[in-house]
Amino acid sequence: PGIILVAINPYKPLPIYEEEVIYAYSGREMGDMDPHIFALAEEAYKQMVRFGKNQSLIISGESGAGKTVSAKYAMRYFTTVGGCLGDSSMEKVLASSPVMEAFGNAKTTRNDNSSRFGKYIEIGFSQTHVTGATIKTYLLEKSRVTLQ
Repeated sequence: PGIILVAINPYKPLPIYEEEVIYAYSGREMGDMDPHIFALAEEAYKQMVRFGKNQSLIISGESGAGKTVSAKYAMRYFTTVGGCLGDSSMEKVLASSPVMEAFGNAKTTRNDNSSRFGKYIEIGFSQTHVTGATIKTYLLEKSRVTLQ
């Protein structure tokens, strides 16, 4: 059981994901400010640093809801607040997302570019700094596979 944030894709850019917003949520307690993906990222980050335990953010929603974009915002939060050590693979993970999206996407009635894959992104930390990340994909809709 944990905190749930319902994110809605406004289908237009909003100034609520800028770097100054990241710093506004950094170090704040959950509930001090409006619900936001940065509030969840901050809570997970604080719990990880305070107790030294792994944390998970599960981002779920319908096609076109903005799951991939929300994951990118959370990763950007971690790298901005914690910083990166060395040549972090985080940038490679963020850069590879459009390539990963291109494979296995299909047009649906709700979204022109709907992914057929789920993604598991693991971010590595050393103390408070991001050291790298890996991304794993898994096929969600095996019924769509007709040929090799």
